[in-house]
Amino acid sequence: MVTILSRLNRRQFLQRLGAGASIGMLAKPSVASTLALDGFDSSPLTKDDLPSTVTHNTISVAPPTCITPTIETRLFASSNVGGSDERNALGLQRLACAGFRVDNPSIVSRQYLRFAGTDSQRAGDLQNIATGAIAAPKLLLGVRGGYGAMRMLPMIDWATLGRIMTERGTILAGFSDVTAIQCALLAQGAMSSLAAPMLYSEFGKITPDQVSCRQFAQALSDPNLSIEINSAALTGDNLPAILATNDSQAMTGTIWGGNLSVVSSLAGSAYLPRIDGGIVFLEDVGEQPYRIERMLYDLYLAGVFKDQQAIVFGSLTGTGEDSYDKRYDVATVVRQLHKLTGLPIYSGMTFGHIAQKHSFPLGANCTIRPNTVGGYQLRFSDYPTIEAGAVNVEGLWA
Repeated sequence: MVTILSRLNRRQFLQRLGAGASIGMLAKPSVASTLALDGFDSSPLTKDDLPSTVTHNTISVAPPTCITPTIETRLFASSNVGGSDERNALGLQRLACAGFRVDNPSIVSRQYLRFAGTDSQRAGDLQNIATGAIAAPKLLLGVRGGYGAMRMLPMIDWATLGRIMTERGTILAGFSDVTAIQCALLAQGAMSSLAAPMLYSEFGKITPDQVSCRQFAQALSDPNLSIEINSAALTGDNLPAILATNDSQAMTGTIWGGNLSVVSSLAGSAYLPRIDGGIVFLEDVGEQPYRIERMLYDLYLAGVFKDQQAIVFGSLTGTGEDSYDKRYDVATVVRQLHKLTGLPIYSGMTFGHIAQKHSFPLGANCTIRPNTVGGYQLRFSDYPTIEAGAVNVEGLWA
């Protein structure tokens, strides 16, 4: 095994592990020591390199039939460069098979340092729409996450971009580092977006997750999307799905947020939405409980939770154990946040760096109400959609 691994860098090794490998493996001494072998690239890993936690469901289906792509689609590459030309090509083929006509596929081959192009090139993917140099498409789909979107924020006219997207009914889709784009678009452009999988991170996989693909298509096309959550397990163990003084309360407000690391880094800036009566959504991966709490305190001390109605947590995966006291876990952190803010907290939302994601709109109207089995339902409205018949969902995993 050492002979084989010595020919791979750490990123390639994780790619070989694939999406079926648990993030928890990274904490095991055996894996950690393997990654430290001579011959491995010692450059730091990003969250985009961490394998997702996956539930394997083997389904035998006939090869899907592709359709003529008609949905006007453009890619934006705001963050890391794609690590595999083959993976990018496969993702592009699947999008076309599913009905998405990608007008700028060549951007997947751009690279400057670790990024998918220079700051100007990456900002241009969006700024050229704001200036009118490029017509607004129906779908703006992120290529991948990682890091780099924050560098672009001052280079884009978000107010004009938001206005043009609103007029066209454009949907911007992505997650992870794309959270910076989504927050800026909402804060300065008053435009919603879609928390959703991306070209490289999902559709370019050898075996894309069918649940995530189906939910992506549903969120794109259903103007009254609803999601049922019955367990807090994706957020943390030993948590109720609803942590509130009145767990029968229903509420309605604008849902906003995204990746916790990115949201907390925007605190105090003009790119973080300031929404009265909002509902904050947060997820993350590979962060220890104390780091999660520190980022939540960043937001709390900056007054971000003030005048919000609730906090919704998605998946908090790969958190590991605290080396000082194993009792200091995510549940402890979430309960402390509830004590600090007094806000009701809804845990276990099925979105984040996981398989079987439920895509959903950010910056849209959201109603949360308890269900009859101790969980809750989220129902969304007031966001742009695509005609359902234009999407051939099976093409996304062809």
